[in-house]
Amino acid sequence: MNSLIKVALGCLLSIALLAPFTFLKPPGTGDTFDKSLHKGLSKSINKRVKKIIEKPLHNVKLPDFSKISDIPTKKKTFFNFIKPAVIKQNNKLLATRKKLNTWLEHVSLELPLTKQEHQELGTLVNKYRVNKDMSTLSQLNTLLLRVDVIPMPLVLVQAANESAWGTSRFSRIGLNFFGIWCYQKGCGMVPNSRNSDAKHEVAAFKSLNEAVVSYFDNINSHNAYRVFRTIRFELRSQDQALNPEVLATGLLAYSERGAEYVLDITTMLRQNKEYLVE
Repeated sequence: MNSLIKVALGCLLSIALLAPFTFLKPPGTGDTFDKSLHKGLSKSINKRVKKIIEKPLHNVKLPDFSKISDIPTKKKTFFNFIKPAVIKQNNKLLATRKKLNTWLEHVSLELPLTKQEHQELGTLVNKYRVNKDMSTLSQLNTLLLRVDVIPMPLVLVQAANESAWGTSRFSRIGLNFFGIWCYQKGCGMVPNSRNSDAKHEVAAFKSLNEAVVSYFDNINSHNAYRVFRTIRFELRSQDQALNPEVLATGLLAYSERGAEYVLDITTMLRQNKEYLVE
């Protein structure tokens, strides 16, 4: 495992040069949600500023995480709220992987896929941004690199970090626990700290499941996270467990904070082990 960790850490340096930072979140998101709103404001200014109450863009009844003062209780409540959607998505990915492996075995033996199997394969090729001009064999191998689980502890810790333990504006109003961006006007919420010439919004979702699926799809298909997927593939190839701390080194492009963000995530993984048992 030591050699794997060294390889993973080496990816931190290489990704800085390779990863296209087109999916990064703006300043003010992640574990610093909303703090900039309060810095430097005097009491007199606070009295004059009328607080705007945003209505949720969903119908989900959320726990009021901000009112849970006991830290262990808050952590357990938060993780238990996110877990079911993560379990559902990971199980779905495992079922799809099983199907892909069966197809790969057939194609390797030069057995043809059925018409329905070809249609399903085409859908996956589109979803996971696989080159349509590849051979069927190459498409299947590429899909097996992308269609895979993300360890529960890593998903939960990222959600906690990005949403400030469920208290951020974006998680409360738009069920966005992962700082996911969107680029069509009206697709989500406009960040208060967004530059005047920027066009992105922070995506809003109608359900927690929808938010979790979006997070998984981004990690498993976006070009910025190819190092993450390569590390995961190498761990599987060597029959190693999908170690969350090792995989976290492939998330350098998730935040403009880069290596500092990865260190925060790995620290949170260690500090919350007792709450992250699957």
